[in-house]
Amino acid sequence: MSYPTDLRYTRDHEWIRLEEGIGRIGVTHFAQEQLGDVVFVELPDVGRVLAKGEQFGSIESVKAVSDLYAPMSGRVVEVNGTVADQPESVNQDPHAAWMIAIAIDAAREAEELLDADGYASLIGGA
Repeated sequence: MSYPTDLRYTRDHEWIRLEEGIGRIGVTHFAQEQLGDVVFVELPDVGRVLAKGEQFGSIESVKAVSDLYAPMSGRVVEVNGTVADQPESVNQDPHAAWMIAIAIDAAREAEELLDADGYASLIGGA
């Protein structure tokens, strides 16, 4: 599996796509593969302020429940209702199935995240 180069990644297996001060956040292909069939996603309310590394929700599969963590600090400006209503979309295309969008507070935090090659090395895929 190759990982999209336009995303930045966390060691907790979240990704973020940065687009003009907004970051869309989801989970990686590796994460959804480890979880198995996703059956429920709990997401925060719009307006919630998140610190980098703060838990913002959870993802439940037939195997386990895992916490979701913010890769960067910001305020939630949008929640993807499709993922909430159809959690299986995370398994179908995890790098398109974003969960929340945040208005980025500190762009410099992106420098602390992994690029695609770094993430592939982390999970042993390089």
